[in-house]
Amino acid sequence: MKDYQQLLSANKAWAARMVQEDPDFFQRLVDIQKPNFLWIGCSDSRVPPNEITQTRPGDIFIHRNVANLAVHTDMNMLSVLQYAVEVLEVKHIVVCGHYGCGGVKAAMSRHSFGMINKWLRHIKDVYRLHQPELLKIANDDQRLNRLIELNVQEQVNNIAETSIVQRAWKKRNAPHIHGWVYDLHNGIINPISEIMANDHLQNEIYEYDDLDGIQH
Repeated sequence: MKDYQQLLSANKAWAARMVQEDPDFFQRLVDIQKPNFLWIGCSDSRVPPNEITQTRPGDIFIHRNVANLAVHTDMNMLSVLQYAVEVLEVKHIVVCGHYGCGGVKAAMSRHSFGMINKWLRHIKDVYRLHQPELLKIANDDQRLNRLIELNVQEQVNNIAETSIVQRAWKKRNAPHIHGWVYDLHNGIINPISEIMANDHLQNEIYEYDDLDGIQH
C-alpha cells in the first residue's frame, strides 16, 4: 500500500472508532466550533498540538508556521488571530515553540537559505535584541534553546501589542496569552511567558487608548 493510501485507510479506521465510542461526535463538530484555545505553533511534524495536549478535534484553533512566529505584517496569521479572538472568542492564545527548532537554528547562522531568509530575519531580530545575554552562553545547544525561549517570549509580546487583542481585552477581559516550549526529548511543555488580559505591556507605546470604532 502506498503512503498516501495508508493515510486514507487510517482515516477511515479513526472515523469508525470515533463513532463507535461516541455516535454523536461528528454531529457536534458540524453544528458548532467553539474552541477555548488558539494555538500558534511551529510547523515541525514532531509537535502535533492535539496529540501533545491530549485534546480532541474542536478544542483548539490552530495556526502553524516555521518557528511559530507572530509577525505584524503576516496577513495569514493576523486573519487567524482576528477570527479566533473576535468570532470564536477564544479564552487563551498559546504560542508554542520547541527546543532544537531547525528554523531558529538556521536563523542563528550566517548561511543564506534563499527565500526563507526573509522569514528567518524576524528571528535574527530577536537574537539582536538579546545578543548580550546570548553571547554569555558558551554551549551552542544551550544558546540555541535560550533563543528559542526568547523567540516565543517575543511572539507573545507581538500578539499582545495588536489592536485585535487589546480591543478584546477591553470588551471581555480575554484572551490570556501564554508562551510555551515543548521538549522533544521528554514530551513535556515548559511554560516560559504569560500575559494576562489587560496587563500593562513592556512599553506603553504599544498600548492603544482609543480602540472604539478604529479599524485594525
